[in-house]
Amino acid sequence: MSATAIEPIGQRRTKARRLLPLLSLVAGCLFGCAEEPLPQPKLSREDCLRGMDMKKLPEAISRCDAVVAAFPRDPFPLNERFLLHTLNQNRRAACQDIVRANALARRPQAPPTDELLRQDLKLRLASCTRRSAPDQKRSSH
Repeated sequence: MSATAIEPIGQRRTKARRLLPLLSLVAGCLFGCAEEPLPQPKLSREDCLRGMDMKKLPEAISRCDAVVAAFPRDPFPLNERFLLHTLNQNRRAACQDIVRANALARRPQAPPTDELLRQDLKLRLASCTRRSAPDQKRSSH
């Protein structure tokens, strides 16, 4: 055997000591590191109808419920949820949303509402009041 093939015991211990921190780091990551969940994107007031699929209408309504909750003083998400409830044939919930959205838009301290939203609110509110008038007449007879 050659002299280079056999290392003295002291040299082997020195190499092991140098590798110990690296091995500890690798072992710690393999056995002790937990992967953190990806950050969830923040909700936007426009998220109610984003990526909507008619086959998944209940999920879209649930997502919109979260948007409405995140923006309680904004009439825009309520206006969009009106559409989702209408598509889901839940006229009562749709009209409740549009009445609330209209009230929010008319508050004196409300930020200015864009013209398109004002027109949507006006037309949708009128459709709710027109439809409720015949219902009231029928129920009174």
